[in-house]
Amino acid sequence: MTINNNIKVRTSLMNVLWDIQKKRRFISDDDITKIATAFNMSKIELEGIISFYHFFHRKDAGKYTIYLNNSIISKLHKYDEVKEALEDVLDIKIGNVTNDKMFGLFETSCIGLSDQETSALINFYPFTNLTGEKVKLLINKIKEGHSLKSLCNYPKDNIQYRPKAEDKTIFFKPFNKGEALKTLTLLKPEDVIQKIKDSKLSGRGGAFFPTGSKWEFCRNNASDQKYIICNADEGEPGTFKDRVLLNTQPELLIEGMTIAGYAVGATEGYIYLRAEYTYLKEKLIDTIKRFEQAELLGSNILGIKGFNFKVHLFMGAGAYVCGEETALIASMEGKRGEPTTKEYFPVEKGYLGKPTIVNNVETLCAVPRILTMNLQQYLSIGTEATPGTKMFSVSGDCDKPGIYEIEWGMKLKDFLDLVGAKNPFLVLYNGFAGECLSPADFNREISGENLLAEHIQFSFKDPIEYSQKMSGIGLRSGGSFMVFNKDRDIISILNNIIQFFVAESCGICIPCRNGNFLLSRKMVKIMSNNGCRKDLEEIKEWSQIIKQSSRCGLGKTSTNCLLTAILKFPDEFNKHIQEEGNFKCEFNIETATKEYENIIQEIESTYE
Repeated sequence: MTINNNIKVRTSLMNVLWDIQKKRRFISDDDITKIATAFNMSKIELEGIISFYHFFHRKDAGKYTIYLNNSIISKLHKYDEVKEALEDVLDIKIGNVTNDKMFGLFETSCIGLSDQETSALINFYPFTNLTGEKVKLLINKIKEGHSLKSLCNYPKDNIQYRPKAEDKTIFFKPFNKGEALKTLTLLKPEDVIQKIKDSKLSGRGGAFFPTGSKWEFCRNNASDQKYIICNADEGEPGTFKDRVLLNTQPELLIEGMTIAGYAVGATEGYIYLRAEYTYLKEKLIDTIKRFEQAELLGSNILGIKGFNFKVHLFMGAGAYVCGEETALIASMEGKRGEPTTKEYFPVEKGYLGKPTIVNNVETLCAVPRILTMNLQQYLSIGTEATPGTKMFSVSGDCDKPGIYEIEWGMKLKDFLDLVGAKNPFLVLYNGFAGECLSPADFNREISGENLLAEHIQFSFKDPIEYSQKMSGIGLRSGGSFMVFNKDRDIISILNNIIQFFVAESCGICIPCRNGNFLLSRKMVKIMSNNGCRKDLEEIKEWSQIIKQSSRCGLGKTSTNCLLTAILKFPDEFNKHIQEEGNFKCEFNIETATKEYENIIQEIESTYE
């Protein structure tokens, strides 16, 4: 068997692991032996793959496996109350399984329900707006034999705002299946790519790489096979816009992927769906089948000879880092979802070593609209650098959490008014990998206009000067928008962020793996009021080292919030630190062994 065939066989590994996990609730030693033999791999390598993913267990996880969301928005709602109620009614602590193996209780990071907290998944059925009373009633009903399907509450879409004029709306308006695809009968693949380039569409997951250029690079790489991958691994805390698009506009996504396939010459597409969105799987499969029945997927689509395209669904298993494109591809190939070095970009050698496009859900959903709209009309929406609209997932201290589709160019202060922000003091913009915004930023606009190199903002020491100089600088975002008022403890919020990155680091590179752990220890020291000015300086120094030397985007962005918080909220840190620390944590072997030596001396003197 050739190496390529071995790799291809490995692509089914995740499905096999999922089948066993669901059937037996854990993957046993015997399972590992059999799987390793079947896939011609070592048991150690397989163990490494299984342990990498949060939702694969090596011990029985219970007939009903409960994952309680422990993200910061959940903790600001009823998290503590719900956790206490679950531990009480199940008589176990978090991380354990009941003696009868009926229930397993575990924590997990953001599950894409920040607008409906506190939330949890039970066997991947969603439960939202939980309280202590609700979960006790829920557990009792499960014990009585009620099905999870009958008990769960399907998440609300909570679409709070879209432009009032329909011709200014990109996503949330009526869509006629096949309308965008029919435009391909009049366009060559190169024409489609040019339209996307002219539209200035860029990656909406947060990287903002020009979509048309990415497609052009892929098309220009000759190959017998190419792939389109939709990155639906929406793991950034506070983000849930893709969940709503997948639920309300799945047809838009399928057409976007198919158009991309036509443009670059790909014949197969995959939707990499995060495990936390398992409840959307059936709808997506249903949509794919309907497109196949309408002959909008398959061979010679719309009578265009050689236009062949199929869409498949691939389930993730719980790993934030798989949002990074090379980690996602590694996961699909049956490996640990670790980012690779960029010797080759996916458009050159991606999935199975073939040219591959990886685009975000929102990006792909914008494509059909661009083809069906007049290009000049599309370019008239938003700003010159960032035309069109942007979707935001809003949560936290506001009256109207949910989904917002706004034109690029809206002032941040106007957006805060729109969401009903309550005395906003801190905005986590672009998720945990984004940045902290303070009132000094509220005059800035949400756009890609007048962007500056990231480090320049750190050159301003005076808040007034910062506000004046940065007011004309745009703010781009992948879509997460979390609002916190002045009553919230910023240090504990930052600690939650750092703990998240400690847990989610894939561990392959030392700066990210060790650096974030060391930062977490510094934050604990500061939270306990034992920090000093030197600790802040070391946090800044270490954060820069992590940013500059980490292997992938996770590490490079993991300290963004911490650095921008130190810059913009110095008073919050000053409450917890001293100019000169008196906290002594050095290990002294003589002090540590003194009591032991005294005991030995007493024993020896007794026997003498």
